Amino acid sequence: MSLFDEPATVSLMIHRNPFWVLGATTRDDNHRIIELADEKSLQLDDDVCRKARSDLITPRHRLRAEIAWLPGVSPSKARHLILALQERPLQIADDGGLPTLVRANLMASAFQWEDGGPANDFARRSPNEAAGFILRFSHLVDSIDPEEVLRDVNEDRSVSGFPEIRTVEQIESELAELRRQYLNVVKEALNRMPPAALVEALVQAVRVDTNHGEEQAVRFLDDLVDVYQSETKGFLDGEMAKIDALLDGARGVAKAGATAVSPIISNIQDVARNWVKVAEPIQLSLKSRGIEHDTSQRIAYRIRSLAIDLFNEHDLMDQAQQITELLQTLFAYVPDVAARVEEDADAIRSIAAKREKAKEEQAKWAREITYRSEVGLLFKEKLSISPDGVELQGKRFPLGSITRVRWGGVKHSVNGIPTGTNYTIAVGDNHTEAVISLRDSTKNGAFLECLWRAVCVRLMGDILTALRNGQQLVFGDMLVTDLGVTLTKHKMFGSNERVFCDWWQISVSSVDGSFRIASKDDKKTYSTMSYIYTSNAHLLEHLIRLSFKNPSKCLSGLLDPA
Repeated sequence: MSLFDEPATVSLMIHRNPFWVLGATTRDDNHRIIELADEKSLQLDDDVCRKARSDLITPRHRLRAEIAWLPGVSPSKARHLILALQERPLQIADDGGLPTLVRANLMASAFQWEDGGPANDFARRSPNEAAGFILRFSHLVDSIDPEEVLRDVNEDRSVSGFPEIRTVEQIESELAELRRQYLNVVKEALNRMPPAALVEALVQAVRVDTNHGEEQAVRFLDDLVDVYQSETKGFLDGEMAKIDALLDGARGVAKAGATAVSPIISNIQDVARNWVKVAEPIQLSLKSRGIEHDTSQRIAYRIRSLAIDLFNEHDLMDQAQQITELLQTLFAYVPDVAARVEEDADAIRSIAAKREKAKEEQAKWAREITYRSEVGLLFKEKLSISPDGVELQGKRFPLGSITRVRWGGVKHSVNGIPTGTNYTIAVGDNHTEAVISLRDSTKNGAFLECLWRAVCVRLMGDILTALRNGQQLVFGDMLVTDLGVTLTKHKMFGSNERVFCDWWQISVSSVDGSFRIASKDDKKTYSTMSYIYTSNAHLLEHLIRLSFKNPSKCLSGLLDPA
């Protein structure tokens, strides 16, 4: 079984090249190529020779053959390198004195080698060795310089008499096609490995190149992961269906207690670990690119939902904690999967009925939301939050009077060199607003953490209550109701239109410092709101994202226990 789609059986890329088929060199002229084709037609299929000849004497086709060959290498050296592939395919491209493209083409053929024995067959290498080979190849491909290729091709053409390539764009176009061939070659090599070794090799390669998701990998490796993501979708969907069935089973027996539900949780752990093992390269690659893996997010939320149900409805604390620890371990590379989301969801569902409850926790809560500092270089301004209220820009707001908050950061640079980030925090009531700017990320984060607990959770409850009571709320150019949101349909000609979308008809994303809501059915229907300049934008986003796992068609359904 392979996690990629099954590959077709092919010969080495280099052996399919017209230069190799005819025994020609990049320095042979038109007349010599015709002679070689006639000679080879006595040994090979005439159609094969005729096509190879056409590819080499037709300028439009010749460039593709040249780029997939060994441009910039002498004829004798080229033949020596190709023959040496049989003896040491995985090492032949290590010669740093060869042009980068030549090394890449040789390494691509090395991926395809299957009968060189355990030492030379890529598929029989350990996952660690295979990962190293993938990394070397990925960095090599990304370092190919089109200008260098143009120079090498034209040097050979100056000898062979074929017209020189005039623009580097022609080279870049052919290199793009060659990259697609490279991806197929690596995919086919991975598919010759056992499935577990395939996954482990790709995981190791992505872990190393992304520094566990903290730095973006070279583009070729990201492209390979994108192919992997597309072709493992069926496997991951099948495993997700198994997890869904187990979750339903656990809920069905939860009333019987821990003895009945614990074996099912154990099965959920096994299937989830298997799912995440296959998904890990995708999670790491997307995280390094600043993209969320939506499928991981969905499956984590479904599993978390069981933990919440077991604790809230059946008082199975140990089992709920077991699931929570599993999620923390398996979904560390998915930023939105965090313990605070579970805590917030519980708080929001009960906020309407329990706002005055738990006075014995008041002292602890007060400590958690208290923060005091000063910001500014010359003129110090107080920045503080406590049970007495929020103070900034010389203004004080009682916590209960605050109706709007907004915040965000803008990164600055000079000549491409980062010079820091300006953070903006604004707090206001129904009449006035105070805004403060600071550059200290630690102070910004500490204050927002307290503000979230002290104010934002309450404001989200107020938003949901207002919607349930039939109010319409405006966020930027969006009109939000309990049943959906009115967005703008953008037209090239004529006036834009206002379009209402149910909550299940939308998708959300973060784009260039703004929260974006778009129709799933019409890409021209969307609206955005700036995090920095739109009051409560962060809160609306948080509520909508939480609602995606709630079966209610109303946003205020978040107030109801699951």
